[in-house]
Amino acid sequence: MNWTATIVFVLLFGAVTVLGFVAANWRRGDLSLLHEWGLGGRRFGTLIAWFLMGGDLYTAYTFVAVPALVYGAGAIGFFAVPYTIIAYPILFLVFPRLWAVAQKHGYVTAPEFVRGRYGNRWLALAVALTGLVATMPYIALQLVGIQVVIGALGFHGAGLGGDLPLIIAFVILAAFTYTSGLRAPAMIAVVKDVLIYITVLAAVIVVPMKLGGYGAMFAKIPAAKLTLAVPGAGTLGAYSAYATLALGSAMALFLYPHSITGLLSSNSSRVIKRNATFLPAYSFMLGLLALLGFMAFAVGVGHMPQFAGGFKTYGPNFAVPALFLATFPSWFVGIAFAAIGIGALVPAAIMSIACANIFTRDIYREFINPHCTPAQESTMAKLVSLVVKAGALVFVLELQTKYAIQFQLLGGVLIIQTVPSVVFGLFTRFFNAWALLIGWAVGTVIGTGMMLHLHFAGAVYPVHLFGVVVPGYVAFYAVIINFVIAAVLSVLFNAFASDRHKDETVATDYA
Repeated sequence: MNWTATIVFVLLFGAVTVLGFVAANWRRGDLSLLHEWGLGGRRFGTLIAWFLMGGDLYTAYTFVAVPALVYGAGAIGFFAVPYTIIAYPILFLVFPRLWAVAQKHGYVTAPEFVRGRYGNRWLALAVALTGLVATMPYIALQLVGIQVVIGALGFHGAGLGGDLPLIIAFVILAAFTYTSGLRAPAMIAVVKDVLIYITVLAAVIVVPMKLGGYGAMFAKIPAAKLTLAVPGAGTLGAYSAYATLALGSAMALFLYPHSITGLLSSNSSRVIKRNATFLPAYSFMLGLLALLGFMAFAVGVGHMPQFAGGFKTYGPNFAVPALFLATFPSWFVGIAFAAIGIGALVPAAIMSIACANIFTRDIYREFINPHCTPAQESTMAKLVSLVVKAGALVFVLELQTKYAIQFQLLGGVLIIQTVPSVVFGLFTRFFNAWALLIGWAVGTVIGTGMMLHLHFAGAVYPVHLFGVVVPGYVAFYAVIINFVIAAVLSVLFNAFASDRHKDETVATDYA
């Protein structure tokens, strides 16, 4: 047990817990209404939205997994940096339109927009189920992030004793999310981001100093890890894999339910545009964060006997905790681990709220209880948010962590299949709803099939084109097939029976 680090960790964790409950009275609204509980009343300005979306997108698992990928696989792990850079022009161009039409019609979720745009509840249901399935393992991975740092503090072992700290963290998360809704993660995100910036900046200064500078640090990294492997004859190799991972991930990022929940909580479309220009500051931080993987390798944490148990239990995900334990005094380790732990609470809360919004508005109200009152709708969302988090906890405690990671890889493949329905739907009504549904189904089946063929060991699939092997992100290839099918079938279906008259929106709604 590292008692100094544990005490600092518990104090900071306790402080944000109090903050989560206090948030119920911040910018007070009627929390018996879904848009107040689940979207913060759509009141967040530029600064709060910046922290909220940053806390939403850059999660505890990002803090752990990106350096772990760099530690294990090298330069390919840096695809996360260009993908977040590419994502922000997409945010600037696309999502202010979604905010505008959602504000006009009172939409709380992306499936609700799809239902209004295309007048097809089955297409909306497909988008809703995709969002739920893609997000659930993401929540589990936030709990994995907490589990790793709790284990690094010295809480480990089988049975209740080993699981109790994680269960306590879950109860705290469930309680303040239930009482405060989206206001809680919005307020906590400010603390979380400050802690993460402090932690990362300290690491990128102190660790290289102890190694003799960045030159000495990089000299300890094998050349094969520092750059992408040069493709051989007849293949684009790591180049096409890197490019499609970045582009496909960028296309999918803001379609996740938790991303859209953060966007729709803004008080104007201009807030979204401003944050599209400010959020790249997080990409800079992400680049520094990825360097922690090289630092851990250079320090040699994988060969230190005291960390053998951690690497055996958590694999490369233990690289960052081990780096801090090996480099910093215990009090700062407590701060760093609190940054990771709190970095799990914020996105996990937003994700559970987003899932609750989708289930309540797009499944419960649409198919189960169409005449529910606003209070019943809000109560159902609160209960569903508890169920979602409980499911994620069971997932982490009862199943191996690798299965959560595999489902999360599949989640990216699934969520990108909503691009034609949501993103293209914001600009054109060319597509036919039934064509979109068929395209979604085919893209989902093909993408899942590719992942099964890879045994969920990765997400890069080798495609043979004109005698050249083009390894690429499964999600990217699947959504191209989805788009082509939806476009061709839309031409055919619209020629016989157009469904454009079912659109409840008008052009001015998107301005």
